[in-house]
Amino acid sequence: MSAFIKPQTPAAWAILGLAVVIVLLGLPLAYMGAELMFLGGSWYYVIIGIAVTAAGVLMAMGRAMGAIVYLAAVGVTWLWAFWEVGFDGWGLLPRVFGPTILAIAVALCLPALRRMENAHSTSVREVA
Repeated sequence: MSAFIKPQTPAAWAILGLAVVIVLLGLPLAYMGAELMFLGGSWYYVIIGIAVTAAGVLMAMGRAMGAIVYLAAVGVTWLWAFWEVGFDGWGLLPRVFGPTILAIAVALCLPALRRMENAHSTSVREVA
């Protein structure tokens, strides 16, 4: 039995597609963040890259926790952005625009993820 979802509905396909996009963004963020960290830069990119990658994998498994992890990572990103540039709109835009757009999509997928998770846990209980 595969740990990843087998999409059968449009919502499940959308969740899987979004999860793949999130993983594909998180992996290079973690890798390049590690390079930056070894050069004496911020640990932020490594930590957020790992969190975003984990969130995408959890979402691909049909777990609502993946969405929660991604939304928490975006919340931390907002705090980091305000700490780094303050209330400068042009400075904030490149740091938070993309993650926030994805966060809206993730938030919209959260109810479907919860339904999928509940349906999966119900079917597992019936087998046991």
